[in-house]
Amino acid sequence: MDARPQIGQFVKVLRGKDEESYAVIIGIIDDKFVLIADGNKRRFDSPKKKNVLHLELQPAISQEVTNSLQDSGRVTNAKLRYVIQKFAYAKGE
Repeated sequence: MDARPQIGQFVKVLRGKDEESYAVIIGIIDDKFVLIADGNKRRFDSPKKKNVLHLELQPAISQEVTNSLQDSGRVTNAKLRYVIQKFAYAKGE
């Protein structure tokens, strides 16, 4: 698994008020920072800038999110909520 974050990758937030929640990377700023959204508190239009060190990169990447971003440059909040819910359920959480 590539240690660098990728668009569409699931992350677990380790620091901050969203601690212990899951989100999806929707943008990469540089080596240190990414933009994450969960479609709920963090909408696609106002993603959270997070230090990669404060995230636990999950081995899964959502093709739905990746494809959506490649096709239209955006992804719906409903889709983000859906893929995160599915991912968390698959992990048994």
